[in-house]
Formats: sequence, structure tokens, C-alpha cells
Amino acid sequence: MSLMNPCQTEWEQHFAIASTCEEASQLINTILDQLQRHGWREDDIFAVHVALQESLSNAIKHGNRCDPSRTIYVTCRLTQQCIEISVKDEGAGFDPTKVPDPTLPENLDLPSGRGLRLITGFMDQVEFRNGGRQIVMRRCRRQSPEMQTRT
Repeated sequence: MSLMNPCQTEWEQHFAIASTCEEASQLINTILDQLQRHGWREDDIFAVHVALQESLSNAIKHGNRCDPSRTIYVTCRLTQQCIEISVKDEGAGFDPTKVPDPTLPENLDLPSGRGLRLITGFMDQVEFRNGGRQIVMRRCRRQSPEMQTRT
């Protein structure tokens, strides 16, 4: 089941990449290029970039334990107004409710939780599936100031 509202899909792609930073970087560039081609604003592209980079980094490091023989599965669906990205790893999964809040004083020195905080901060909807092995993220385009004055 998709988080997306039924809209005409402008671009949809499924990827299977090795758990390496190089492959993740190439994938990020491919998706960001599609956002640019479809006229998305720089602040929206930046938000998607951060969330995608963090989710892929988590899949590589925590999910697939930096094992390049393991695969990360990514699905990206782009409509006129929204982007939805699913990132799934082959790891053991995790319980997102057990990740400590990195903004609490007692957790400031802990090295975990910041990536998830960035993802949930930049995306409109975030859902964890398959025992924490999959994250599905959605962001809708922000209206430009010119568009807001016309409505």
C-alpha cells in the first residue's frame, strides 16, 4: 500500500543497489535529477536529498551492516505534487520507538537517532514497515510565494 494519494504518476522507478556509498550516491543523483526535471524548488529538493541520504546511510550501516553483497531496494514514485520513496534493506530490522530522542540532554552524546530525526523533520509522512527493514517517506511540494498570492 502506498502513502500517495491517487494522482497521475509522472515518474516511477525501482532500484536494487549494493550496500555501498558509491551506489547510494549515484541513486541520490538520479532521483534529485528527476525532481529538477519536473520543476521542484531547491528547498524541496534539499529536503528530499537529506532524507534520502539518511535513509540510505541507515540501510547500509545499520540494516545491511556495510556488507556490499547485500542489496538495498528503493522505489521512487513522483507525481506532480508529491514524491514517495521506499527504502528497504536486508537487515534484521529495528523498532523505531526504541531509538533515543537525540534532542534530549541525556542523549546528546549518543551517536544514534539523528538521521531518523532529520528524515521525520524533512518529510511530510514517514512509515516503518517489515519490522523496521523498510521506510516509506513522502513529501509534497511546497507552494512558491507567487503561487500562494494567486490562490
